[in-house]
Amino acid sequence: MSGSRNGRRIAVVLFNLGGPDDQASVKPFLFNLFSDPAIIGLPNPFRALLARLISSRRETSAQANYALMGGGSPLLPETRRQGEALTQVLAGLLPGDEVRSFIAMRYWSPLTGQTAAEVAAFAPDEIVLLPLYPQFSTTTTQSSLKAWREAYAGPGVSRAVCCYPEAPGWIEAQADGVRAKLAEAGDRPVRVLFSAHGIPESLIAKKGDPYQEQIETTCAAIAARAGLADGSWSICYQSRVGPMKWLGPSTPEAIAQAGRDGVGVVVAPVAFVSEHIETLVELDIEYAELAHEQGVSPYLRSPAVGVAAPFIRTLADAVVDALPRTGVSPYGPGCRGNWKACPRTCERRAA
Repeated sequence: MSGSRNGRRIAVVLFNLGGPDDQASVKPFLFNLFSDPAIIGLPNPFRALLARLISSRRETSAQANYALMGGGSPLLPETRRQGEALTQVLAGLLPGDEVRSFIAMRYWSPLTGQTAAEVAAFAPDEIVLLPLYPQFSTTTTQSSLKAWREAYAGPGVSRAVCCYPEAPGWIEAQADGVRAKLAEAGDRPVRVLFSAHGIPESLIAKKGDPYQEQIETTCAAIAARAGLADGSWSICYQSRVGPMKWLGPSTPEAIAQAGRDGVGVVVAPVAFVSEHIETLVELDIEYAELAHEQGVSPYLRSPAVGVAAPFIRTLADAVVDALPRTGVSPYGPGCRGNWKACPRTCERRAA
């Protein structure tokens, strides 16, 4: 596809969850989040009633956390920078085409419906749906794809990248961040904690969600690329809410274990590609305080990949790789198991 001069109009739609712009946006953002049936599986009107209750109860504490970041989430500005960087790389890979990146956030503006209208006005020949979730989950990619299909009625041939848990540039950018923090630790003994956003275990067991498997393959690939010895790293999960049993061990549990073992930690966020509340507040403030209480020193955190060149190049390669096909497929290896929720598995069953 490199050097193509077909004169196509190509829309690349970047999916992410979104975040509130300011303090007033926090409660409606939370309501949108908990109104998603992928997050709370109750039928309406019960889901909406519960979403109102949760968003009301969590508003004040969430506002306090966003205040630590200046009042709102940095996710949208960061995603815009990623989109601009991606467009620049694609301009070099596809010089005969007009490529434009769009952002579709799931729970706050620009919401999917707004972006769908903007893409339709662009009148693309080709559409690539590209989640900024490296690992597939029913709670993220599947929810975003469903919302897009319900909202978009414009022209263009569509295809989606469902995941890229082992994409070379994604792994390289992560490994670079880990190695830099290990160098900062020097001779002090540390354990690398790969921290992913958790999900309820029931999603794996009942819905066949491949997320945990893909997290594990991502972490193994980063560890290999960074040259980590066996036993020097582990996987943990953060951001648990509610009474259900979530994937574990939790990141706080892993930090406490490091304290008992007398080692410091380098925490690497392996399910986030941008800095936001889970990294800047949960990891950098809340868990740093926990590490101090547990005697864990040093406590270091590698950055989200953001606009790191290897990561942006991987996104661009994923777009170019997707253009000759339709349907939903991973970029690079996807699921290894036969997971019920895997979109490629679902397409095969429907065929």
